[in-house]
Amino acid sequence: MYRKRFGLTGHPMPKDAQGKTFFDQTANYQRFSPIFRTLLDEPGLGVVTGEPGVGKTAAVRNCCAELPKPDYLVVYQCDTAVAPLDLYRNLAVELGVRPSHRRALLWTDIKKALVHMVDERGTAPVVVIDEAHLLSDQFLLDLGGFLNFAFDSRDLLTLWLIGQTSLRRTLQMQQHLALAMRVSAHVHFEPLSDHDAFAAVIAGCLATVGGKRKLLADPALDLLFRSSRGVFRVAGKLLRSALRLAHEHDQAFVDEHLMEQAVEQIFVLAPAGAPTKS
Repeated sequence: MYRKRFGLTGHPMPKDAQGKTFFDQTANYQRFSPIFRTLLDEPGLGVVTGEPGVGKTAAVRNCCAELPKPDYLVVYQCDTAVAPLDLYRNLAVELGVRPSHRRALLWTDIKKALVHMVDERGTAPVVVIDEAHLLSDQFLLDLGGFLNFAFDSRDLLTLWLIGQTSLRRTLQMQQHLALAMRVSAHVHFEPLSDHDAFAAVIAGCLATVGGKRKLLADPALDLLFRSSRGVFRVAGKLLRSALRLAHEHDQAFVDEHLMEQAVEQIFVLAPAGAPTKS
């Protein structure tokens, strides 16, 4: 109902934003997008890191959604708690390969499928592993071996690892040096620390869903910036909550009082270390 009141075609800043509902003018996305395209032209291993909620997955998802089919096949995996062999088996299934229980045969079958896909079908595979900071050391060690095997003579796929900042520290460990040396691109996402840039993002995100007028009073916007600490996921939750409250109170815009209520609602059960309204 709040969307109807404010003339919005969708929820602002949703987790699944892509295409017309995705605001692509953030500094993080502007840095990432050209690197994503470059890695398509020169396939290899890319890494995206950043704290939770800064837009890593949304950026990768939006770039992948823009890839034309059947020129590209996107394989997305986020269940990183499984055994290393199961991840390769999942990849094999996505590539149309009957997965073997033997690693050596599984790797061989995956490579054959990749060669066939690229050479015979003209389709470039893009593999995305989300929550990569949860990958075991065993898998990361194994991944280096797989890439050496799959890329021994040519680069057959683009692989992106998306994870929290700890992934960057993990890859810097001596035991993962071989894998780190294979990284062709690394993009680190940061929360928005500039108030004006944050305000532009909020306005842009509202515009992507039809917002044609100013919906937040300046004090409410200031509180939204301080409370979210520039983290998109938190800002989105607060913004949607504040708009719902404005609708319930029959107000045409969000003032500081309503934003304070939204902050109270969102952070009442916030875990230790989460952003606060202070």
